[in-house]
Amino acid sequence: MHPRISVSSICFLGEPFADVVRHWEELDARRVSLMSPQVLTETEATLRAALGDSGRQLETITHNFMRDLSASEAHGTQARATLATLIQRVAALGGRSIYMLTGGFGPLTWEEAAQRFTNAIAPCLPIARDAGVRLAIENTPGLYGDLHIAHSLRDTLALAEMAGIDVCIDLPTCWTEAGLKDSIARAIPRCAVVQVSDYVLGDRSLPARAVPGDGAIQLRRTFQWLLDAGYEGAFDLELIGPRIDQEGRVAAVRRAARNVGEMLEGLGL
Repeated sequence: MHPRISVSSICFLGEPFADVVRHWEELDARRVSLMSPQVLTETEATLRAALGDSGRQLETITHNFMRDLSASEAHGTQARATLATLIQRVAALGGRSIYMLTGGFGPLTWEEAAQRFTNAIAPCLPIARDAGVRLAIENTPGLYGDLHIAHSLRDTLALAEMAGIDVCIDLPTCWTEAGLKDSIARAIPRCAVVQVSDYVLGDRSLPARAVPGDGAIQLRRTFQWLLDAGYEGAFDLELIGPRIDQEGRVAAVRRAARNVGEMLEGLGL
């Protein structure tokens, strides 16, 4: 597997952690990413055995920071406490970043919700900085408005700049945006990780993700833009949905890693 490729445990959503680790071993994945419930519930010994003891780099962790940005202050206090715990555990495992969903709008305007998120996460910024863990937010489809407020890459950047944090670029969510090359160039100084999958035109079977190379996203061109802008991080495979399950999860990830690796090698990496 190309050394810049990471394999997300989301590719094996719902499977026991032991099975996820076995899949990583099958795939010879050297970089991997986790979901926060795995980090918060698995024992430290189990996680160390799966990661550091096996020579795997923990690239990033996906985390739902809050459920509802319009909720009570007590909800925000609990969210910060959970994130603080997660930061320390990720740091102990050598993880590089945590990328988040912000929480939903509730009845708030975008601007009100953005300010709520900025205020809510602010106390965690020095904790993350001292631990050497980057905090980021990702761009997601608008249908996740109950969980997140940043859907285009441009809105995600605006919120990240407002909150003083980083971004995770989810390519299958932003590939149709106007001015994408310019948005990528603007994002790279604060880009913690890039998530990769493909989209087949007309696919309505959510989550409609496909193996890179099977769909319409011009991934090689987008990788070139990322590299030209100075991106030095991981390309994290996040494959999920009916197409992936039909092919077989391990088989789909193996083929994705091969396809993305060939694209990166063709670009001189």
